[in-house]
Amino acid sequence: MNKTKLAGLISLLFMTPAWAITPFVVTDIRVEGIQRTEAGTVFSYLPVKVGETMNDEQAAVAIRALYGTGFFKDVRLEVEQGVLIVLVKERPSIASIQVNGVKDFPKDQLKDNMKYAGLAEARIFDKGALEKATQELKRQYVARGKYGVLIKTKVDELERNRVSVVFDVVEGEVSKIKQINIVGNSVYPEADLLDMMKLSTPDWMSWFSKNDQYSKTKLSADMEAMRSFYMDSGYLEFNINSTQISITPDKKDIYITINVTEGAKYTVSTVAVSGNTIVPKSEIEALLQVNPHDAFSRKALTETSKLVGERLAAEGYAFANVNAIPDLNKEKHEVGFNFVVDPGQRVYIRRINIAGNTKTRDEVIRREFRQVESAWFDVTKIKKSKQRADRLGFFSEVNVETPAVQGTNDQMDVNVSVKEKSTGSFTVGAGINSGEGLVFSGGVSQSNLFGSGNTLSTQLNTSKVNQNISVSYTNPYFTDEGMSRGFDIYKRNVNATNIAVSQYTSATVGAGVRFGVPINEDQNISFGLSAEQSSIGLTALSPQRYINYVAAFGSTNTTVLSTLGWGRDTRDSAIYTTEGSVQHAYMEMALPVMDMRYYKLNYDNQWFYPVSSNFTLMTNAMLGKGGGYGGKQMPFFKNFYAGGTGSVRGYQPNSLGPRDATNLPLGGTSRIVGSMELMTPIPGIKDKSVRLSAFLDGGAVYGPGDLPGSAGLRYSTGAAVTWLSPMGPLKFSYGVPLNKQSIDNLQKFQFTLGSMF
Repeated sequence: MNKTKLAGLISLLFMTPAWAITPFVVTDIRVEGIQRTEAGTVFSYLPVKVGETMNDEQAAVAIRALYGTGFFKDVRLEVEQGVLIVLVKERPSIASIQVNGVKDFPKDQLKDNMKYAGLAEARIFDKGALEKATQELKRQYVARGKYGVLIKTKVDELERNRVSVVFDVVEGEVSKIKQINIVGNSVYPEADLLDMMKLSTPDWMSWFSKNDQYSKTKLSADMEAMRSFYMDSGYLEFNINSTQISITPDKKDIYITINVTEGAKYTVSTVAVSGNTIVPKSEIEALLQVNPHDAFSRKALTETSKLVGERLAAEGYAFANVNAIPDLNKEKHEVGFNFVVDPGQRVYIRRINIAGNTKTRDEVIRREFRQVESAWFDVTKIKKSKQRADRLGFFSEVNVETPAVQGTNDQMDVNVSVKEKSTGSFTVGAGINSGEGLVFSGGVSQSNLFGSGNTLSTQLNTSKVNQNISVSYTNPYFTDEGMSRGFDIYKRNVNATNIAVSQYTSATVGAGVRFGVPINEDQNISFGLSAEQSSIGLTALSPQRYINYVAAFGSTNTTVLSTLGWGRDTRDSAIYTTEGSVQHAYMEMALPVMDMRYYKLNYDNQWFYPVSSNFTLMTNAMLGKGGGYGGKQMPFFKNFYAGGTGSVRGYQPNSLGPRDATNLPLGGTSRIVGSMELMTPIPGIKDKSVRLSAFLDGGAVYGPGDLPGSAGLRYSTGAAVTWLSPMGPLKFSYGVPLNKQSIDNLQKFQFTLGSMF
């Protein structure tokens, strides 16, 4: 049989003319050696068809194309009496991938990551993909600080042109930062600069924070923190020249060296504003955070540009530019700034587009928007609109974009995209409260009834002390101006014989209507009217004052209650608050049309101040005052109480203030409670809903002057952990009383564990 070899290797096609072939007409094409690959795939890469002429150039193209598929490890072309024969040897397929010695990662996760490198079971085996997967696995270990990891790979050939791939991994130990050196600093001690860095040498918290493990990302963040510190302290020419990372031969210790140039400290010489300011120049100057004779601060420059930009954006100039042009005097170490204002074109809103709301009606979202169509663009109103849509609680995401309208230079659209979440719930659960014991709860709630934004809810809560049943309905936009209206029906039973307060029981049923009126974006007033009937039960252990009250006014009383309240909320977040305050003033009065005559006044104020990026100071004040009028007393079951979680921690719940002859708390007609709490996220936990705090509490309850008991203010201090978990708030505290008296009842560890699960 006479066969002529056209090509064996691509390189042969480019050798001496002795390898050249005489072009021939292809009478047939035959493919040999394929097992998994379809013959049609081979035919598709051949540059000639049956009946066409084959030459050297076309043979080279065919071989390169077939190699390029990655399916074959050898390709040859032969010719026999006009028949073109394509001989191929396929690459093996991967039958299995085995990973041994891995503890830090789930093996399934590693195999998923290998797929991105091109290495997976049933795929064609490629040595390049194997190398890439090996390097990616090593990179993941290095990211965890294990620089000494050893990875060996083995490829075993199997029958039917298959292979098995085995990774043998020796993870090794985590490499630790042995030393961090800063070279070139003279103004600030090295110890102060190292305190700014998250990376550190091992300490007692390293097992938790992992800050003794080198990370390129953490080092970059530390360098930026150091640069910001110097630039905000006047060192305009500060520079980080280089960073060197070295590791010992045994891969256990890491040394970091940072070379810096501090330069001279600069002060601000002059500050000026120029350009078209649009608003009075004095308004712009009032926003400047940079003043003559101050130390140079990059943060102040950035803040100035931001404030001026936002002020112009409030006038519709969405694309305003504020550039700080420096005038540097290196001899005097002074720098002057000219803030050049370019407002650009004034822009108005063409259209507000809403997307993603499959259930919620457009009007429910639109009525929260303070930016309106056809009005000038106002960045403040855009932000407030997004914030109000967020607060609805109907969406897991609210995104607002303001793209320019194509073909115009003075129009923008507001595109609002929301991602709806379930707003209905059916809950059956239980919890534990250190004051009330086991609490059972259940309810059905729909906070976006039929997409209208209205709320309907029923609640059932029961414990050894309190049993509450209620049905509530609220329409937050009873009027177009934002006035709300709600209805409530409730039944409340109190069994005080189960706790350490004076013995009595009460059963109350009532119904009412309430209204809310917004004063501005952050304030509202509320008022309501309700009627309720209360029945009192006494025991042989009930104090004489309770017995006298029932004898004078009866065991069953009907009350018409009027309420009036005011609220103001300026918090930056209702979940993770770092700044702002929330205040409530509330009055409850029994109108003189039925049996009871009393009033209660309450004022609560929580104030948050960001001490630093990680610490927030919270102060809390609660004031209460009540009494009777028209010859009646304030009902004893309406008394104020203090002590325990949410009040003065470290003391038994409701134990402060006047007591009866058996030394059980009676409550009082006035209350004062205050606390200071320094809160911070728990180190190493990214979830911001978990906070650690140190607190100082104080408070007292006062009654008629002839009552004995825990007189005077009581103080406590301690630590607490709060977690706003998906099943409700979890609060744990350990309080130490500071001025306890012998009569006081203490409870140092207190908790409220969930409201449902």
